[in-house]
Amino acid sequence: MTAEQETQATASQDAASEPVPERTQRPVLCFIGESGIRLWALTPVERLRRQFAREKVTDEIALDAARQHNGPVIFIRADAVLDQPLIPILAKPSGLLLTGDGAEGSMALAVQAEGRHAEAVADILANGREPSPDLHLSARTPDELDARFWKALRKRETPYAFRLNPANRHEVEWRMFMGTYKGATDLITKHLWPRPAFMATRWLAPRGITPNMVTLVGAVLVFLAFWLFLEGHFGLGLAAAWLMTFLDTVDGKLARTTLTSSKWGDVFDHGLDLVHPPFWYVAWALGLAQAGLALDTRTFWIVITAILGGYVLQRLMEGIAIKWLGLEIHIWRKVDTLFRQITARRNPNLLILTVFTLAGRPDWGLLAVAWWTVICLVLHGLQLGQALLARRQGPLESWMAKS
Repeated sequence: MTAEQETQATASQDAASEPVPERTQRPVLCFIGESGIRLWALTPVERLRRQFAREKVTDEIALDAARQHNGPVIFIRADAVLDQPLIPILAKPSGLLLTGDGAEGSMALAVQAEGRHAEAVADILANGREPSPDLHLSARTPDELDARFWKALRKRETPYAFRLNPANRHEVEWRMFMGTYKGATDLITKHLWPRPAFMATRWLAPRGITPNMVTLVGAVLVFLAFWLFLEGHFGLGLAAAWLMTFLDTVDGKLARTTLTSSKWGDVFDHGLDLVHPPFWYVAWALGLAQAGLALDTRTFWIVITAILGGYVLQRLMEGIAIKWLGLEIHIWRKVDTLFRQITARRNPNLLILTVFTLAGRPDWGLLAVAWWTVICLVLHGLQLGQALLARRQGPLESWMAKS
């Protein structure tokens, strides 16, 4: 054997003697204890499995196997209920000990640690034992983690972490439900619908009703409201329209509470929301003739142009903000989020139409919607202009993301 061959052989032997690194350091799940209490038709363990699956954490092992596991393990109580923003944090190697609200105050709910520490971690979670310093765990409550800004739902909110028990089930359900709401939305969705939507969602969840089924019923109501407006039956049309907007809230809440959202459902729901309002306004304008309140031709086209043009331009402005500014314009400043509650979108416009219809003047209601749309268009133009100027000084940041 030549000197070169001996060197290569020695190098090969040294490499073989070194431990082979794992191809991935993705953690696995290990549940401690059990819980049969259901929230929105799911046990805490079923819910946690779906939540962690969104972060590509799907492997699960028992406690006995965890003791032999060479890698990170997410140990978590089987009665823990965690808000979604906490899941990505637990899914990353961190040595985090997450505490939350229990029956007797704050308690450990989840720990990410190496498998060799399984016995000590199980003792912490199951028996409330204080972690020893050699575990090098960092104990944190949800409000001490960088998870208050949830960009997907456009809101700033401290995530929840509960130990579920029969006594706090209703409290946890309500907190979970309200946690599914967007931070920037209209005043009807934000202030009127939550309580009835909570009751409807809680009734639907255990009965196997899917969000897409609810959206489908909403689509039927869209066409029904359109036909009723076209025929001049504004009161009945508004009833159908308001029921549709209520179900538009319910389907989203049902998807988020049961963790059953899908790409098709998202396209179906948001596509329906985006397309139908202009058709309602045109049907309303045409239906005024059936009610003996027809607009003259010139006024008709001015009103329709103002409403439809304003609607399209405001949507374009929102798209420009996302593309050029990197955030939704409604969450830039606190005043922008407040203005979103009343801006000329479907629900605020329906409120205007309802008030004038109850006063016996649905024609004035359409004129009011046209004026409000133009006013909001101007305000959104100023808002976007200010944002574009501010962007020249550096990237914009939502007020919700600031500490």
